[in-house]
Amino acid sequence: HFLIHVVILLLYILYIVAFTGYFSAKARSLYISSALRNAGDQALEWHIVPRENPASDFPSDFELVHIRQASPSSLLTLEDHPYIKRVTPQRKVFRSLKYIPSPEPAAPCNATRGTQKWQSWQSSRPFRRTSLSLGSGFWHATGRHSSRRLLRAIPRQVAQILQADVLWQMGHTGSGVKVAVFDTGLSEKHPHFKNVKERTNWTNEKTLDDENRKKEIMINFLFCFSGLGHGTFVAGVIASMRECQGFAPDSELHIFRVFTNNQVSYTSWFLDAFNYAILKKIDVLNLSIGGPDFMDHPFVDKVWELTANKVIMVSAIGNDGPLYGTLNNPADQMDVIGVGGIDFEDNIARFSSRGMTTWELPGGYGRVKPDIVTYGSGVRGSGMKEGCRSLSGTSVASPVVAGAVTLLASTVLNRELVNPASMKQALIASARRLPGVNMFEQGHGKLDLIRAYQILNSYRPQASLSPSYIDLTECPYMWPYCSQPIYYGGMPTIVNVTILNGMGVTGRIVDKPIWQPYLPQNGDHIDVAVSYSPVLWPWAGYLAVSISVAKKAASWEGIAQGHVMVTVASPAENDSEVGGELTSTVKLPIKVKIVPTPPRSKRVLWDQYHNLRYPPGYFPRDNLRMKNDPLDWNGDHIHTNFRDMYQHLRSMGYFVEVLGAPITCFDASQYGTLLMVDSEEEYFPEEITKLRRDIDNGLSLIIFSDWYNTSVMRKVKFYDENTRQWWMPDTGGANVPALNDLISVWGMAFSDGLYEGDFTLADHDMYYASGCSIARFPEDGIVIAKNLKDQGLEVLKQETAVVEGVPILGLYQTPSDGGGRIALYGDSNCIDDSHRQKDCFWLLDALLQYTSYSMTPPSLSHSHSRVAPPTGTERPLPQRLEGNHLYRYSKVLEAHLGDPKPRPLPACPHLSWAKPQPVNETAPSNLWKHQKLLSVDLDKVALPNVRAYRPQVRPLSPGESGAWDIPGGIMPGHYNQEVGQTIPVFAFLGAMVVLSFFVVQLTKAKSKPKRRKPRIKRPTYLQQQQTTGKNPTV
Repeated sequence: HFLIHVVILLLYILYIVAFTGYFSAKARSLYISSALRNAGDQALEWHIVPRENPASDFPSDFELVHIRQASPSSLLTLEDHPYIKRVTPQRKVFRSLKYIPSPEPAAPCNATRGTQKWQSWQSSRPFRRTSLSLGSGFWHATGRHSSRRLLRAIPRQVAQILQADVLWQMGHTGSGVKVAVFDTGLSEKHPHFKNVKERTNWTNEKTLDDENRKKEIMINFLFCFSGLGHGTFVAGVIASMRECQGFAPDSELHIFRVFTNNQVSYTSWFLDAFNYAILKKIDVLNLSIGGPDFMDHPFVDKVWELTANKVIMVSAIGNDGPLYGTLNNPADQMDVIGVGGIDFEDNIARFSSRGMTTWELPGGYGRVKPDIVTYGSGVRGSGMKEGCRSLSGTSVASPVVAGAVTLLASTVLNRELVNPASMKQALIASARRLPGVNMFEQGHGKLDLIRAYQILNSYRPQASLSPSYIDLTECPYMWPYCSQPIYYGGMPTIVNVTILNGMGVTGRIVDKPIWQPYLPQNGDHIDVAVSYSPVLWPWAGYLAVSISVAKKAASWEGIAQGHVMVTVASPAENDSEVGGELTSTVKLPIKVKIVPTPPRSKRVLWDQYHNLRYPPGYFPRDNLRMKNDPLDWNGDHIHTNFRDMYQHLRSMGYFVEVLGAPITCFDASQYGTLLMVDSEEEYFPEEITKLRRDIDNGLSLIIFSDWYNTSVMRKVKFYDENTRQWWMPDTGGANVPALNDLISVWGMAFSDGLYEGDFTLADHDMYYASGCSIARFPEDGIVIAKNLKDQGLEVLKQETAVVEGVPILGLYQTPSDGGGRIALYGDSNCIDDSHRQKDCFWLLDALLQYTSYSMTPPSLSHSHSRVAPPTGTERPLPQRLEGNHLYRYSKVLEAHLGDPKPRPLPACPHLSWAKPQPVNETAPSNLWKHQKLLSVDLDKVALPNVRAYRPQVRPLSPGESGAWDIPGGIMPGHYNQEVGQTIPVFAFLGAMVVLSFFVVQLTKAKSKPKRRKPRIKRPTYLQQQQTTGKNPTV
């Protein structure tokens, strides 16, 4: 009976049916019945899954439906109903705490234990949203200031470190603000909380408590210990009233238990809980979870709806640092306050995820995230039942900001002014920039609670920009923009600016943005094009600024400046006139460095257009050893997981540009080398033809490939419990069949062999990680071969074998007069930051010397590893996986009667350059200054005259840091007030004791009868007396 039940479950798939509005349960059922009847499938079995939770008594905008073997046509018919917006599979969310229970060395969460066995990945959600918490006893720092240092005073409370007690003494303690904590729950009678308004359970477990159950979950790889009191800790950071005190102890706490004791949740649980939060008019919501899936439409849409209802959402940015391009959703959304972590020395925490966002790739460029950073390492918060404990992670930094936001909201008399945009404006405008850190690591800087209070209490509704200026000369903050000057003929530099609209949930840009170059600062030497959101909703939109160099500056070098003027309008909610609007005009200063156009040999073009990543498809990792991180989700961009490679090329004098369009859309005569790395996309026939022509005319090509083997692809499938289907990779590490189509005209091809191993090449230690080999190469080319392990055999049969003479590197000079050169290498992991073990930047240098200057490296041409080029007759070339779904995510393919065909070639992007309106005035010389919101005067907001005292002094504990960012090293507040009064008293008493001791000794010496003593002993006695004397220490 159990087996029959399991089979029945596998036949049913759970779907979330989203509606266009809120309807009663009866109406929702009628709409679904009507839509499925129209599908014409009389045998279709389905039923609505009942949801028993506090939101079930109210109208809802979605339904959970079990459908048995639904066909694509049935789902399309369901979506065709006028009141049904979208149909998506229900998603199961695993949440694993990255907890290290002791200071002893321990394997990190999700690490593979013991010997690795190649099995099918089985994950209920490979794109899971996870808790962004790290355990206590593990100190995360970037490594700066690691030498011995002076002992310093250690404030114990993060709220006081950020000077929340200044606002407490003014009478602000979070009163009247509703704050929701979406986490693992909270015990009913926890002594730290006095105003828990409501505790609700949205899981399938019958408990409201944050229980402590240690249970190991094994699903092919180890998940961490669960039930660590995470929800209690987060609530304590926000609103604890004693011991480890929170920011807003008088706030109204609403506890949403959305995770089970095994750290599992479902999208539908979040949707119901979010709807209930809207119903309860929650003001601030903390969400310490995240995942890479920014295309989880029901979840993302509901977050937008939440913020549209004036819920200020604060979310952790992710624990996937120090790799770039690792932002988690929903913190990467424009309407959400995304929080990164720092330690108490103001270093960016190593675990904190870095920008940029990858939504906009390949055609655009990512936005600046995180928005703000704050303490997230070794922060103290409430323990499970009582007392305090320390945790680290961006899920710790998130409630720090959520607590600060709750406290700040309680200080504003006119609560109508507080909304997701105005609060974010105040936070980023007041943030203190960390020196030596770029904007994709720190956002706008470190949280400054007092300055945020001053700004928020003199705030008037307005629009602002993030970042507030563009300075391509300011390093390191404006990295990567500042890392390379611009020049005539280069790809336009794209800066994606976020527009924050504090005037209303919806808005628009009036007319068009205006480009005004400063004539005295050579502003007419640059051209600017602007695209923007047609509607700013909710509370935000984008302003994409493309910057290029005018033709007249092709040989000019210098600095050019100007600004873009943008006017934003929003409906006036309280305006007496019908159709009244509020308007706000903001200025975006632009400053760039221009250099003469570099020679062709120094210009490298990175092909971004043919790189695909998760989401939405299953694109596996390039290194198959990394089984705990199976998805390729970092964007494959030179400023994300290929950042180190980009930095290296810039240090070698190369200029690297990004191609975000088909190969047909660039002038090959301007570039020395086209660099293709880890390409997963197909190629248009027109691209193949043009590339052949370009190489005949002198363009060179370097390809770093990766593994592709259909048998291995079937092996590394995983079972998705959401759809109850096996997920098959849409490509391998790279799309080798597509690459072979591209280079076949020169008699070249990659194989479907899969190899790994260590070797030495040109006196450099190398590691080949899940790469392929060269199957075919021209006979007059140079081919390097090495002995490697057959990883494909290991994956498929768990057997080990060494293959001798595996061709891995090929160099070829095309025969046409003035033709370019081609270099092939079978593995990209050595230049990819994601899982790189040994870099091969030296090899990339050698290949660029060959392609750009026709200089064949002697270490390669005369290598002992050189072999005769393979002819490709030994085994057939790799074929595309039968039944793959790449066409669903491809920009090149489209479905065609079951056989995907290339789409029509899209038109190349065309920028509409703004007509300049020059201004004959001097531009500001220094754009770096704190964002200044209009009509904000910090001097007008008075703070109480709080007497400052020095805090308690104690030695550092192991793994603890002694620095904090307080002006003058002084921390005001009640806790330190007692300490400050105690220290002078002890100092005075100590001095009196020492003085009394010397008086007594002197009196004794005078009252004793004189004796003859050897003269040599007197210095010894005096020395002993001096040695045994006690001096006061602090």
